[in-house]
Amino acid sequence: MNNLSTLAPVISARSLRHVYQEGSLATEVLKGIDLDIASGERVAIIGASGSGKSTLLHMLGGLDRASSGVVVLTGQVIGGMSEAALGKLRNHTLGFIYQFHHLLPEFTALENVAMPLLIRGVKPKIAQLKASELLARVGLSHRFAHRPGELSGGERQRAAVARALVTEPKCLLGDEPTGNLDEATAAGVFELMLELNRELGTALVLVTHDLRLAAKLQRVLTLKEGRLEAAGAATSVA
Repeated sequence: MNNLSTLAPVISARSLRHVYQEGSLATEVLKGIDLDIASGERVAIIGASGSGKSTLLHMLGGLDRASSGVVVLTGQVIGGMSEAALGKLRNHTLGFIYQFHHLLPEFTALENVAMPLLIRGVKPKIAQLKASELLARVGLSHRFAHRPGELSGGERQRAAVARALVTEPKCLLGDEPTGNLDEATAAGVFELMLELNRELGTALVLVTHDLRLAAKLQRVLTLKEGRLEAAGAATSVA
């Protein structure tokens, strides 16, 4: 995890701008963002409500298209990609976690976590084996057959973390991933993400309002008036 700047970035953004157009009213939310995320790096993005944090995360992950600028994901410029090609690239390189788990209610925890591998074309038995291994690592080995409605809030979010990491992505993008949990459960889920980051080398980019959690990451960036500013760094990056 040392000398991160010498590694090729997992995600790069250059001169990233985004304008929301409502009739004749144009609102520029992102004003020329430059950002590099190194392999295994842990980055927090903070800022006021409505500052564009989620918009930026969606641009970095290719979920939304920027008005202008370039996003490069594992060496590939994503701006001109078809939706099919971009979807395939996301499936192979990124994991996503949101404030709400977005697990499919009709499927079990095991089936939900295996889903990204099945979409990739992995054989069902192999997908279920990998899903079961990761569910065990997040403390849900006793919940394989339970559907989301039968899990607690913390368990659902742990399953969502497992689903995001089952493909062994290069980078995990989290949009307030602990924002819907109580303080103790949020801290547990957050520590789990840090542990898996250290073990798997997956980069973390987390949008959060929790400054205490943000301070545990290597870089803290503030999105203010459409621009990113360095807000500080954690004292330890072990």
